[in-house]
Amino acid sequence: MKVDRRSFLGLGIGAVAGIAVSPVGIKLTDDSSILTQTTKLWPWALDHPPLDGAIVYENSVCSLCPGGCGISVRKIDDRPVKIEGLADYPINDGGACLHGMSGLQYLYDPARIKKPMIKKGDSFEEISWEDAISLVAGKLSDVRKSGSPEKLACITDKEHGSVSGLLQHLLKAFGSPNFYTMPNLESYLETVAQQIHGNGKTLSFDLENSDFVLSFGAGIIEGWGSPVACFKANATRKQRHAKLYQVEARLSNTAANANKWIPAVPGTEADLALAMCAVILNENLFNSAATANMYAGFSKFVSVVQTEYAPAKIAKITGIKEDDIIQIAREFATAKMPVAVFGKGKGDGAQSLKEMAAVHALNCLVGNVNKKGGVFVQDKAQYLEFPAVKMDGIASKGAAKARTGQYIGQMLDAVNASAEPVVEALIVYNANPCYSLHDTRRVKQAMSKIPFVVSISSFLDETAMEADIILPCHTFLERFEDVPSSGGFSKTVVGLTKPVVNPIFDTKNAGDCIIEIGKALDQAVAANFEWENYEDCLQAVTSSIWDSLSEEGYAVVSDTIPSGSPGVDVSFLAQNPATVQAQGDFNLTLIPVDNIRLLSGAIAASAFAIKTVSDTVLTKKETVVEINPLTVKGLKDKDLATLTTPMGSANVRVHLNEGIRPGVIGMVEGLGHTFDNKYVSNKGVNVNDLIGQVLEPGTGLDAAFGIKAKISRA
Repeated sequence: MKVDRRSFLGLGIGAVAGIAVSPVGIKLTDDSSILTQTTKLWPWALDHPPLDGAIVYENSVCSLCPGGCGISVRKIDDRPVKIEGLADYPINDGGACLHGMSGLQYLYDPARIKKPMIKKGDSFEEISWEDAISLVAGKLSDVRKSGSPEKLACITDKEHGSVSGLLQHLLKAFGSPNFYTMPNLESYLETVAQQIHGNGKTLSFDLENSDFVLSFGAGIIEGWGSPVACFKANATRKQRHAKLYQVEARLSNTAANANKWIPAVPGTEADLALAMCAVILNENLFNSAATANMYAGFSKFVSVVQTEYAPAKIAKITGIKEDDIIQIAREFATAKMPVAVFGKGKGDGAQSLKEMAAVHALNCLVGNVNKKGGVFVQDKAQYLEFPAVKMDGIASKGAAKARTGQYIGQMLDAVNASAEPVVEALIVYNANPCYSLHDTRRVKQAMSKIPFVVSISSFLDETAMEADIILPCHTFLERFEDVPSSGGFSKTVVGLTKPVVNPIFDTKNAGDCIIEIGKALDQAVAANFEWENYEDCLQAVTSSIWDSLSEEGYAVVSDTIPSGSPGVDVSFLAQNPATVQAQGDFNLTLIPVDNIRLLSGAIAASAFAIKTVSDTVLTKKETVVEINPLTVKGLKDKDLATLTTPMGSANVRVHLNEGIRPGVIGMVEGLGHTFDNKYVSNKGVNVNDLIGQVLEPGTGLDAAFGIKAKISRA
């Protein structure tokens, strides 16, 4: 079965309309059809007699992506059979994306880890939970006893939430500063806010009320931020007579749905944003009250943008005509409620601080900050109340040492560069760096050099396969956990996942894994883990909002527009930081492409989601790349070709598409998994195998927007 585009739109994603709807009123999604189709296509999912008992609904929250949507799970005979969006939930209000609707498949995924496992040679053997926790605690104790507790590191998907909070609590009690998160939109928003507005701040965007959205590659209907919330905001745009201009090298669904597509040369988005800043300054279109709050670097910033980023000069770099740059800047500056949005694709890939800060500078110049339809500068949500950590001398000494690297890429590079282990033990939770980071061979090499790697995961994914021991955790349908709303959403909402089904396998809540490890360490560390279990911990650290969480299923921590005009420091941009260049000497540029039907983070797309992927993205088991017909000679549509970058080569199919800039090759993210799931794995190429890391000078962020490439007939 291959779900075609018409059927896919009927499922409620509605990429062009920009709206996801649930429940879906078509035959494909009624209970009997679900059971029939699932049994036929994915027999591993069901091995039960027909269901004809009592029907109940249980509410929870989806955590498959950062969106944090409320869901309603339909159950028959106490068995979940369908997921719908939860009406009146403040993030998605009844909407649901493809991944949420197919979330039941993760319960029975062939790649699920059923019991704790330890690596023996090139394979894994099952062990008991008691032995697994004892082994992990023993290895970590050896690190502390060596006097170098800072050599314990942790990688997780995000900083926020109680499970990540528990890991940070463990590392601090242990004596290590080396807590890292995977690249994600929330961390980028905080980085920009810290750079321009000061510590402890983050940004959010009021897309649902803005009358002019100027998006620099943000995939508003490709999964950016909270996907369903963005779908809904975009769906009402025409009713509100609001405009969307999309700066992007290819005609994505967002660009196709926009009022104007601005196909800038990839990697020049920061230059384009600063050229627009120059126009606004040159023509006195800025908000004088807002610029009065620019307390650091403003005069130098004005000089730099007017001299170095004149529209005539930048037109040659970006491929956008000078007149167009000027006109777009004028339209943005004169709109009533304009907002400029950064974060390419879903916002969780490589990003440049220069680009993000340059885009946000547009918001600051026009003064639509902390105003309806603009950007909000908010304090980071602080709803968790962990007790103060009791640190012994070992912990205090280790925690005072410098981190192994500011960002995860720097830490992995340090591991690879050293002959001696700079990280002796690593805990990875809900993250898949061996798949999701650039230059996956470099990441796997670093993993192999770390003496002891622990994976806390539901699935035997690419990173779990590199671990020494795997602690299997519940899926989001089997556990309690707080789920804070994603970065960029204008409200701060904390949802609560609830177990709607008993655990299918011998798994634990990740929070319980961490607490049990903490309790099994020496007394100095164990004294910080007095909770009986994770549920006890969750209730304690969310005490300020627990009544709302437990009764309503969510708590709105903040839904008001921040007051006042924040101070603005543009000294970083005033220094005119260098623009990151693509790695390599080939003539073409390969860029990653986000697709709403695929997931590119810790969790792979479900078997059903893979079935909905277009033939112009995946043909049988081959990735299809987008190329403008003007880019290549001798290649025809659907030809098999060899794509080469400095990182390696891959065989791909060609899709000739005029909706991508000449000289650019687009390859989708989210394919090319190698773990044991025949419905998802070994389909296509992982674009991160072909793109190398490029660290931005002065920041350490991986800012590789793409890589130089060539393509020829295979």
